Amino acid sequence: MKAGTALSALSVVGFAAPRAARATQSSNFDSNTVRTLAHQLSQQAYQPPSQSLPAPLRNLNFDQYNSMAYRPEQALWHGENLGFEVEFFPRGYLYAPRIDMNEVVDGQSRPIAFNPDMFTFNDPALRVNDDIGFAGLRLRAPINTPGVMEEFCVFLGASYFRAVAKGQTYGLSARGFANGTGDPTGEEFALFRAFWLEKPKAGVDSVVLHALLDSPSLTGAFRFTIRPGETTVFDVQSSLYPRKAITESGIAPLTGMFYFDANDRSRVDDWRPAAHDSEGLSMWTGSGQQLWRPLRNPRDLQFSAFTDVRPHGFGLMQRKRAFTDFEDVALNYEKRPSLWIEPIGDWGAGAVDLVEIPTPNEVNDNIVSFWRPQEPLAAGREYVFTYRMYWGWDTPWPTKLARIAATRVGESTDDSHTRFFDLDFTGTPFDRLPDNPHFHLQCRASAGEIRNVVVEPVEPIHGWRSTFEFAPGDAKVAELNCVLADDNGPVSEEWVYRWTP
Repeated sequence: MKAGTALSALSVVGFAAPRAARATQSSNFDSNTVRTLAHQLSQQAYQPPSQSLPAPLRNLNFDQYNSMAYRPEQALWHGENLGFEVEFFPRGYLYAPRIDMNEVVDGQSRPIAFNPDMFTFNDPALRVNDDIGFAGLRLRAPINTPGVMEEFCVFLGASYFRAVAKGQTYGLSARGFANGTGDPTGEEFALFRAFWLEKPKAGVDSVVLHALLDSPSLTGAFRFTIRPGETTVFDVQSSLYPRKAITESGIAPLTGMFYFDANDRSRVDDWRPAAHDSEGLSMWTGSGQQLWRPLRNPRDLQFSAFTDVRPHGFGLMQRKRAFTDFEDVALNYEKRPSLWIEPIGDWGAGAVDLVEIPTPNEVNDNIVSFWRPQEPLAAGREYVFTYRMYWGWDTPWPTKLARIAATRVGESTDDSHTRFFDLDFTGTPFDRLPDNPHFHLQCRASAGEIRNVVVEPVEPIHGWRSTFEFAPGDAKVAELNCVLADDNGPVSEEWVYRWTP
């Protein structure tokens, strides 16, 4: 995180020009263009993009909006054998703001003009000839089958975007910035209001996308270098320019859904074993600790902060990868990506925050996690955060520690006020065991009492299981911590759990 100096002024042709003239305009574009524009914009009062729409598009429902399909042959770079194509979303439904789209070729930026012929319309009444512009974009590449262009990434709605790796289906999302998440006074949602797509060279396996972030509280410039594959990787360079002091900032925010699993299904009557985009928050701290926090669907909003200095990484992870873990043939939760954030450079002191919001169903995203700097973001300064995002099946780095394969919670058979916990550990430490391994569980609780701890091998999972009871007493909340150890010390990541009634 760095404080910057004022940038030199630059008039960026095409962003604020009259609509009628924009289709033919071009302007110089380089690595500083969007940063300069974001800095200039931060010196002005916030003005949202146009949300006015022709009458036929003002009150679309979900089905009507989806019926306006982009024609694949109209995709940007279609038929040029560049390895990537871009399609655009129409405005309407939940996506009213007009988002500017630009193509960058050989250092020149040109606006991408809307044309209704880009789309098919099941209902001819939805076709309008006005220059209504676009709401967002999707990227396509031969991610699963050579020569077959498939969608693997979408930028649509506020500053939301999501991606998949090879063989996956969409799940959790990311955002450019979060402000006030979980605050009872309400959250501010920044918007990617303009994009610049650099035309890739033939044979290159990545595509570069620039985005201008804007909100009442700040502006920002983002540069995404995106490489789809077995793991889809985003290299992100972001520069933020607060218009006002921001005390509840969220850097590299992740948003997912957790409805229920074996650790939390007390209010769910459902035939499936589990339903979630992500099952846990994984953290690798600056001091080298590896932490695992199972997610919950709480009765009341829960806010957790894991303080750290110079974190190695964090992410919302989906570890269950078998169909039988979910038994859902339609939603394919076992194929949804995990998303790991790797900070590049020194992010200083702060905390990985986790917000868990009650949800009555699996429709709503109710999990948010992000990095919150210790110091507020001051108005009039530049803050730079660089990081790498890994959309894939697991964390990008191997570990010699055992990992939590399952967390199960239920009522104790001996006492209805006592909770029974079952933790399964799997991984490298169990590959070559001595004849008489001495594993034990190191536990602590901030309130209440942990008792009747048992540790035993479980051959079907090729790992070890620990069970214990937790008696909360009069506690209204308790933080539980456990780690599996042998005679030489810990052999597993640390399990951290918040218990509430």
